[in-house]
Amino acid sequence: MSADGVPAPSLLVEAQGLGKRYPKVFQRRDRLRALGALLSGRGDIDSIQVLHDVDLRVQRGESLGLIGENGAGKSTLLKLIAGVLTPSSGGVTVNGRVGALLELGAGFHPEYSGRDNIAMSAVLYGLSAAELRTKLDEIVAFADIGRYIDEPVKHYSSGMVVRLGFAVVAALRPDLLITDEVLAVGDEAFQKKCVRWIEDYLADGGTLLLVSHSMYHVQKLCRHACWLRDGTVAGYGDVFDVTQAYLAYQERRSDQAARPKTADASQEFAVVGVDVNGSADERALVLDGGADLRVRVRVRSRDGRPPIVAFGLVRADGTPVYGVTTEMDAVTPTRDGDTYVVAVDFCALPLLPGGYSLRVHSMDTEGVRAFDTIERAITIRGSSREFGMVRLSHRWHDVSEHPASRVPGA
Repeated sequence: MSADGVPAPSLLVEAQGLGKRYPKVFQRRDRLRALGALLSGRGDIDSIQVLHDVDLRVQRGESLGLIGENGAGKSTLLKLIAGVLTPSSGGVTVNGRVGALLELGAGFHPEYSGRDNIAMSAVLYGLSAAELRTKLDEIVAFADIGRYIDEPVKHYSSGMVVRLGFAVVAALRPDLLITDEVLAVGDEAFQKKCVRWIEDYLADGGTLLLVSHSMYHVQKLCRHACWLRDGTVAGYGDVFDVTQAYLAYQERRSDQAARPKTADASQEFAVVGVDVNGSADERALVLDGGADLRVRVRVRSRDGRPPIVAFGLVRADGTPVYGVTTEMDAVTPTRDGDTYVVAVDFCALPLLPGGYSLRVHSMDTEGVRAFDTIERAITIRGSSREFGMVRLSHRWHDVSEHPASRVPGA
C-alpha cells in the first residue's frame, strides 16, 4: 500500500527498448568534437553502443540476478534503472523507492565523516530529522566500523565504505534494492550478515536486482536471472537455467580444443555419423538431470578393418569426467558395407547441471592411434547447488537415534 492507501502496482520496474550510447572520447579532440555536436544539437556524435534494445519487467517481490562478463552492460543497466543515467533510447519506469549500492563510495562525500554521510544520505532518501534520529543507532550498529564512524570517509577501506552504504540501505528498506558486486567486497562475516539481511528482506516482500560474478550467490538469492552479452539480453528466465547456460558458455570459451571438428572421410578410420538421442543435429543437446544418453556412431574403415570406438564425457572446459572404449568392454562394431556401426546407452546420467561435451574417437584396430574426433555439446539442466561434476547417491542418518553407529574418530 502507498502512503495514501492506494495499492502499490505489482509491476515495479519496466524497461522497453532501453539503450545507452557513450560518445567516443579517446583523445582530446574527440571530447571537443562531442561537446560541439551536443551544443549545436546535432545527433551525429561518434559513439559506442553499450546497451541495445533491452526489455525488462520486474514484479514486486521478485529477485533478479544480472550476470555477464565485464563490459556486458550490467552496471549501465542498473544505473539507468536507478535514474543515475539517462537512456539514449527507450525508457524505464520504476514504481517505488529505490535503494542503490552501485559504484564503491558513490554518493558519499570523502571529506565528511561516516556519521555526516549517513545524515546526507537520509536527506536524499527523503527521511525527516526525526526519522533519522530513530534510525541512526541502527545504521551505526549495522555498519560496525567502530570509531571510524566519525572519521572522514576518505580514510575508509573499500570494505568499510560498503559497510556504511549497506547499513544505510538496510535501515531504509526500499521497495527496490539494487546492488552491484556488494558481496564481493568486505570480510566474510559482513558478507554473511548482508546475505542474511537480503534473505529477510526478500521474505518480507522486498524486490532485488543483484549484479554478481558469483553464480553461487545469484542462485542462492535470486529466482530469476538475466544474462547480458555485448549489451543485449542473451538469456532470461529461471535462475538455474540461465546461470547454467552462462557457465557452459564460459567454459567452452576457455577451452579452444572443445570446438567441433569436421570429419575427413579420406582418413583411415573416419567418423561419418553421430546420432545423439536420435538426432544428428550439431546444436547443443539439452537434457534433464538423470536422463539417458543414447549414442549411435558410424565409422568408415578405408581398408575394411574393424575400428575401436572411444567415448568420452568432459566438462565444457575440457575436464575429463568419464571414458570408455569398445575394446574395453569387448564389443565389436557391426559391419555395414564399408562402415562400422556401434551404439551405446549411458543410463540415468548422474551429471550435475552444467555444460559438457560428448567426444567420439575413431581408433585403429590395435587401439594405438586416434584418427578422428567428433564432439557434441550437452547441457544438463536442473536446480542444484551441489559441487563437482557428478551426483553421488547418498543417504543421511540421524545419529541421535543410533549413537552407536558413529565411526570412531569421525
